[in-house]
Amino acid sequence: MRILFIADITGRPGRWVVSQLLWGFKRKYAVDFVIANVENAAGGYGVTREISEKLFTYGIDVQTSGNHIWDRMETLDLLREQPLLLRPANYPPGAPGSGSVVKKTAAGVPIGVLNIQGRVYMKEIDCPFRCADSEIERLRMEAKIIFVDFHAEATSEKQAMGYYLDGRVSALIGTHTHVQTADEHIFPKGMAYLTDAGMTGPHDSVLWARPQDALARFLTGLPHKFQMADGDVKMSAVLIDIDEASGRATAIQRFRLDYDGSVPVREYFGLPPREVGEHEPHPSSPGDV
Repeated sequence: MRILFIADITGRPGRWVVSQLLWGFKRKYAVDFVIANVENAAGGYGVTREISEKLFTYGIDVQTSGNHIWDRMETLDLLREQPLLLRPANYPPGAPGSGSVVKKTAAGVPIGVLNIQGRVYMKEIDCPFRCADSEIERLRMEAKIIFVDFHAEATSEKQAMGYYLDGRVSALIGTHTHVQTADEHIFPKGMAYLTDAGMTGPHDSVLWARPQDALARFLTGLPHKFQMADGDVKMSAVLIDIDEASGRATAIQRFRLDYDGSVPVREYFGLPPREVGEHEPHPSSPGDV
């Protein structure tokens, strides 16, 4: 079983690079299931119904999020209606939507996906450790393979959660900081781990914002509107191999793929020529995403 996790898809540049590369990546690496964090997909602030629906068409199976999922009021109804768009499970009772889901692959293998949020340097919500206990117990009734998106600021909290969940889940991948770490490994009891998957979007930026906008805030201490950068677009992702029988991870590999559209995707991935009738499901320009 091979699961691909796409790091925080950010703004139009992030959506565009996923629309271009995901189909080719899935073919090259024989990906069975795709999960993506989408909490910054709408201009860096939340996600809209239209954007979420479009991202699903690119080949994403489950969408996760974090604290920015609440940035747009329209998302509240979307969370109630779309079970494959998750918000962190450890928000208090009454929050719309769900923090976990089980979805089957095309081959019929159930995959449990859990989204939780940290508390260190972030908004105080319910305990992610205790929440993970109850959610994992429920998910294990339906799936041996369980993937966790831990949306947190502090490296220490993410590492602690890794030790806490090793042996109970297949993978724990951190999100939120938008800076990919280089500590991917398999824990002793078979859990794949990476402190942060990074960001899918413009890397010539400060966490997605134009550098001049971020500098204006740091240098003056005054409010300054952030605008989305558009240079050095990358798709950051993590590929995890999992044994279906045991639910234990056997391999983990991280990616930061540069792509500017100047090379056809088939050539970029070294794929064979398109066969007659084969469909390449991606838009042709940034305006289509």
